Amino acid sequence: MTRSSTDAPVVHTASGPVRGFWRDAGAPTASAAFLGIPFAQPPTGPRRFAAPVPPEPWSEVRDATAYGATALRRDPGGTLIPEPPVVGDATLNVNVFTPTVEDDDALPVLVWIHGGGYTEGSPASPWYDGSRFNRDGVVTVSLSYRLGFDGFGHIDGAPDNRGVRDWIAGLEWVRANIAAFGGDPERVTIAGQSAGGGAVLTLLSMPSAQHLFHGALAVSAALADIPADVARARGERLAGVLEIAPTLEGFRSVSESRILKNQSKAVGGRKGLGLLSGLIEDGLPWGPVIDGELIPRPTVDALRDGIGSDKPLLLGATDDEFTMIADRAPRALRVVPSFALLRPALRDRAVRRAYLAANRPQRAKGSAAMVGRFVTDHVFRSLVVRVAEARRNADAETWVYAFSWVSPTKGWACHCLDVPFWFDGLDRERVADLAGPHPPQSLADDMHAAAVAFVGDGAPGWPAWRTEPGTARVFGGDGLQITTSAYDNALALV
Repeated sequence: MTRSSTDAPVVHTASGPVRGFWRDAGAPTASAAFLGIPFAQPPTGPRRFAAPVPPEPWSEVRDATAYGATALRRDPGGTLIPEPPVVGDATLNVNVFTPTVEDDDALPVLVWIHGGGYTEGSPASPWYDGSRFNRDGVVTVSLSYRLGFDGFGHIDGAPDNRGVRDWIAGLEWVRANIAAFGGDPERVTIAGQSAGGGAVLTLLSMPSAQHLFHGALAVSAALADIPADVARARGERLAGVLEIAPTLEGFRSVSESRILKNQSKAVGGRKGLGLLSGLIEDGLPWGPVIDGELIPRPTVDALRDGIGSDKPLLLGATDDEFTMIADRAPRALRVVPSFALLRPALRDRAVRRAYLAANRPQRAKGSAAMVGRFVTDHVFRSLVVRVAEARRNADAETWVYAFSWVSPTKGWACHCLDVPFWFDGLDRERVADLAGPHPPQSLADDMHAAAVAFVGDGAPGWPAWRTEPGTARVFGGDGLQITTSAYDNALALV
């Protein structure tokens, strides 16, 4: 079968044949999509709260023209990225976008892991369609995983980190099958945004995952790194809310919907400014757990010790990931001085003064803006520096970027704003809500080209971090902007 074929494309995977569909059949930019291919059996019945199990093989051609079921069960509403839920039990699946299903030259592969704070998100977003990467010679895969307590909660008698095991199972599927879709299993780059970026760093730091990929792109990474004792306490707290024993039998006696309804009660269930303070005080409620086995050590410590040092890494963050939440602060709170608002989180006076001094321009915008910047630096931007510094002696290079283009609708270079630029998808559904009616295509051209270069050649096109510590490319204006100060205002928190 060739690109010019108008017949529906069929690919034979290790489990059985799948039928996808062409986009722009016969055109030079033709690509094929194969949606909802299972990489594991449905995590239901005896497989509920268990490690993923390989799918049962099939012999008849399986339809792969619609997104598979998602772990996201309801539309949370108000999300910045449109990530629709899809009903069904077979929630562990992949979507493959490829420029060809038959080619002499195996193409580099990008595997995308969606975000959503480890509790929400969906691989079925139109923003994650890989057609523009296909146009530029990159096979693209998006994968699903179990969310919230189902994927990451501690249960006596069940394996920890079930969501992480789903990532690994999905990547194992890619390694075994991607050649049939025109991809090179020896040139796989894992990528993701927010919790998906945290997933990338977690996998990069895991000894048992090193054979599954060859490069990593972490966009606004949010790490969980939940200590085992904290995970256990949260599981027991949820069991108390549900009035069951904190065991596998106890949790299996409760419906999925009831757990979803109550899982936030085990971790505070904060919203708005409460969400920001919760991130500072308690971290993310659910996510990868340092279980001592699958994840032996905290992520940055493992990277500093050389895990993943042979793999190139590109990472960065936006300037004001969560500042827009602080915009909704009550008027009375906005008149409280910044130093007073930050005192509970920055108890060390010297650190607090250094941080405020490094952020004078932001402080001049008001207390709410300063609190939003602090959360951005605490969760995202200081992590960029810590990871880059941890890999100073790595065999492979680390590249850093900063996204500074300000949304005309949100007023900040905010969380999720950069995703459609990376995918060169400014024309996609609801992008205008976040990026305005006329976002700069030249910026998308630059960012997408950097991602394609990194996935294809292992280098995005600017000096690496260790060339001079602090070196980063700033995406936000015209031309190639290289600086060594993009993350200076977060250094006091490192």
